[in-house]
Amino acid sequence: MAGLAGILAYIIATGTLIPAVIIVFLVILLITAAGNVINDYHDADIDAINRPDRPIPSGLITQWESLIYSAFLFLLGNIIAVFYAPPSLILIAAVNTVLLWFYASHLKVMPLLGNLTVSYLAASIFLFGGALEGWTGVYANFPVAGATFFVMLARELIKDGEDMPGDTAQGARTLPIVYGLHSSVIIAGGSAVLGVVITLFLTIRWGIVYLAGIIPVDIIILIGALQTIRCKTPQELRKTRSSFLIKMGMFASLLVFLLSAIMLR
Repeated sequence: MAGLAGILAYIIATGTLIPAVIIVFLVILLITAAGNVINDYHDADIDAINRPDRPIPSGLITQWESLIYSAFLFLLGNIIAVFYAPPSLILIAAVNTVLLWFYASHLKVMPLLGNLTVSYLAASIFLFGGALEGWTGVYANFPVAGATFFVMLARELIKDGEDMPGDTAQGARTLPIVYGLHSSVIIAGGSAVLGVVITLFLTIRWGIVYLAGIIPVDIIILIGALQTIRCKTPQELRKTRSSFLIKMGMFASLLVFLLSAIMLR
């Protein structure tokens, strides 16, 4: 899915589709897969308790083999980038490789830093897609990536608030646990507002028709994020279905971006 999103990101950046997008697809697919495997490697002890059916605790693959497999996927994704992609894409691939490795080993358990990393990695798919066109493609997708980053950060913080009981039992140090639920949802609301504001700037690029399409989507995202501010417990937070609303808003915004890039060039 991430690889396919990279292809859509290229269309958003350029309004066109070329055969070379297979490079973007492969690089994103391999590096994302490697990140998933290294995450399983570091979570093996936790999964042995919570998800004993997963590959490592179930014995389908050893922890050592999963480490080698992850390194192989990272290496293959970066080799394809080096030989077939422009420097902008090579750089993003290398940065994401390092971030995915450190996220799994260290950043995931750090308050806010883990959320920021996940949000960047989600937003970077748009940078990946644009990077096939060189730095001009990266710049073209900066606003879309920026909006995705801030809205994704809002959703990550809200999800952490929803998961407080389980995370507390496992000794996690998420932002809501360390600094309180109210502080987290305030930050989430502000982050969502920033993301929505960035989407409005794209009116300069795509015009009033785009604005008419993105405003209803932005309203859904804002409702999802801002209604959490009155919540005092994780249970109240879950009842708002805020993370689901934001997720649907993000999918809808992708559709608006894509149609605008194709039809409003």
